Amino acid sequence: MGTRPEVLFVCVHNAGRSQMAAALLDHLAAGSVTVRSAGSDPADRVNAVVVQAMTELGIDISRELPKPLSGPAVEAADVVVTMGCGDACPVFPGKRYLDWELPDPSGLPIEQVRPIRDEISLRVEGLLGELVPAG
Repeated sequence: MGTRPEVLFVCVHNAGRSQMAAALLDHLAAGSVTVRSAGSDPADRVNAVVVQAMTELGIDISRELPKPLSGPAVEAADVVVTMGCGDACPVFPGKRYLDWELPDPSGLPIEQVRPIRDEISLRVEGLLGELVPAG
């Protein structure tokens, strides 16, 4: 194969869950995976509490912007991870789809966002292990 796997994380607003997942995978993969995120109805900015939660891990997403979901982005991905975008995510044959049911961090205090971030981190680590086996 020889090409880097590509992962697309999708949630409704691309302001919380998908941004955290993309940043975590990008950080952990250290260039071994191409990572993108998008939203079916993107917000105008990333959730400030999500930015704070990621900063606690030493990952700065303060300059990220929510991006609209597009067919070409889905088509380019090897794995599409949805997080509550429902039927808004286009389906292409031959793609691997995962649906991670996670609470939406919108409007939640940092104490409730941290467990969501940590759960995403665990799932991202597992996905990375599948995509880029150690050794």
